[in-house]
Amino acid sequence: MRFTPRPHQELALDFLRKRDRCALFLDMGLGKTVVTLTHVQELLDDYAICKCLIIAPKRVAEDTWTRESGKWDHTSGLRISSILGSAEQRRAALAKKAEVYIINRENVQWLVEELKGQWPFDMVVIDELSSFKSTKAKRWRCLKRVIKLSPFVIGLTGTPAPNGYMDLWPELYLIDGGQRLGRTLGEYRTRYFNPGAHKGHVVFEWRLKHGAKEMIDHLLSDVCLSMSKEDWLTLPPVMTSTTYVHMTSSERKIYDQLQRDRVLPLLGQDVVPLQESESAVVGGTAAVLSNKLLQMANGAVYDDAGCIFHIHDAKLDALSELAEAYGDEPLLVFYNYRHDADRIKAAFPKAVEMGGSETITAWNEGKIPMLLCHPASAGHGLNLQQGGHVIVWFGLPWSLELYQQANARLNRMGQDKPVMIHHLACADTIDTNVLNVLEHKSATQKNLLDALKIYLAEEM
Repeated sequence: MRFTPRPHQELALDFLRKRDRCALFLDMGLGKTVVTLTHVQELLDDYAICKCLIIAPKRVAEDTWTRESGKWDHTSGLRISSILGSAEQRRAALAKKAEVYIINRENVQWLVEELKGQWPFDMVVIDELSSFKSTKAKRWRCLKRVIKLSPFVIGLTGTPAPNGYMDLWPELYLIDGGQRLGRTLGEYRTRYFNPGAHKGHVVFEWRLKHGAKEMIDHLLSDVCLSMSKEDWLTLPPVMTSTTYVHMTSSERKIYDQLQRDRVLPLLGQDVVPLQESESAVVGGTAAVLSNKLLQMANGAVYDDAGCIFHIHDAKLDALSELAEAYGDEPLLVFYNYRHDADRIKAAFPKAVEMGGSETITAWNEGKIPMLLCHPASAGHGLNLQQGGHVIVWFGLPWSLELYQQANARLNRMGQDKPVMIHHLACADTIDTNVLNVLEHKSATQKNLLDALKIYLAEEM
């Protein structure tokens, strides 16, 4: 297929051509992958680079980049080697002669250690740069040591600051080595933030100083290009609805007893946010509380021994009604917990859980009536828009980033039908509070914790 850049893609390409190290903060669905591959091909044609390393989320590394390169005439000749699988398979892929090497972010530490100080890549592309927002993560520390050896670096993400501007320093350091935001995180924090919530000498929240946001935006403007799909694309409309399910009186008694005996006693411990975790939006006791409450709202909960305690099937019944209402239309169903997926598959034998590239192909060919995905594993880079236009959230996530990224699997270029997003929420549970947070786009940990505290206060 011939690639004819759209206006926003031509603008992005021109931005890349004028910079050796930069970041594209392009909204989900704007075509970051094809733009980057085009630039990689141009640099190879000009002999500016010989080897490019692409670091991506696992599923994206397995499928998206290879599939996208083969889709377009001008990049179909790229020799790609995927550094995936066992250590033996990764070594074989690394030794293979290619122009582009793709590795999942979990194996970055392995790669750096395997190369023993050598770094053959004159270009590095970090797909989903926001996954390198923690300075304590081993993959960040390892990449930090070697990325300065690559003359060309591109960071890609649609959500550069999912938890606030504090996320930006680690990400930008990989791009410019601290030239714009400071050489250390402490320097950045002191210059642009004031301490907020704290306990003793431990600060849990940092608030931007007056005018700091504008200063940071200005500093990044020459090295970061930001685009929103609302400004550049005309997509079919997105419609959302919420179906509130209700427990029977007997089920409610079980729920209330579990909440009283298993959850509320945890309030005797401190509830504080955990700043350094890359995956948790709330931490400490708050994470335990929210997980218990969200599981119970979905209909089942793990007890202390890891066994599943069943409470209700109200959401399964609602999902059945939606499946019946949509008839032959495929449903993309997002779940939060292992027992959610197991119960859905037991109720819907034809449901398929997200797997590798074969699953993605089957879905896009219309061969899967119900695809089950965890938002953390289907949240970045996957093109699922050809397989359907209906999303059902069986369980709601705390993370606004996961929520938006997951919805963008269908709401992106190539979608020709209105995207329907259905939330299944259990009435009079934490679901309502989480839904309010997501709908109001409150992405900070403080707002999520406040929602949790409000709900628990109502229950006491």
